[in-house]
Amino acid sequence: MLKDRVVVYVSGTFDMFHSNHLKMIEYGRGLGEVLIVGVSTDELVCTYKVPPTIPFEERIEIVKALKHPDIVIPQHSLEHTQIVKNLHIDVFVIGDDWLGKYDYLTESNVQVFYFPYGVGVSSTKIKQQIASNYEKIKNKVDKHSNPEINIQKT
Repeated sequence: MLKDRVVVYVSGTFDMFHSNHLKMIEYGRGLGEVLIVGVSTDELVCTYKVPPTIPFEERIEIVKALKHPDIVIPQHSLEHTQIVKNLHIDVFVIGDDWLGKYDYLTESNVQVFYFPYGVGVSSTKIKQQIASNYEKIKNKVDKHSNPEINIQKT
């Protein structure tokens, strides 16, 4: 706690930003007075899965543009003990695909919430949909000309 204010940290990659990302950040906002969002760097993500589609610099700017976070920072590690200590974090929020992985933070008196993505949109599903529909999408997007502009004379 920082001067009687609950500090919340939301952790994520936020690749192909979508509504479930937004819901998780909004959920974090409702858990405290100060919301810090950590955006995983490309280097970090590449240590456990394929590189993000959207580069880190773009992903962090998208999250910074949201109204809910007070602070948005790069996230360089999956281990959060030091950042919890340094930033006086009281609440840690991450997607439920990480269920159980951050329970160790409770030893530092941090409440850990695994946000349920549930059914619906995910970055992986978006990538799969784009890949499976690529030719149809490509033909619709790439094979058109810009329309003529009809200028009205007054």
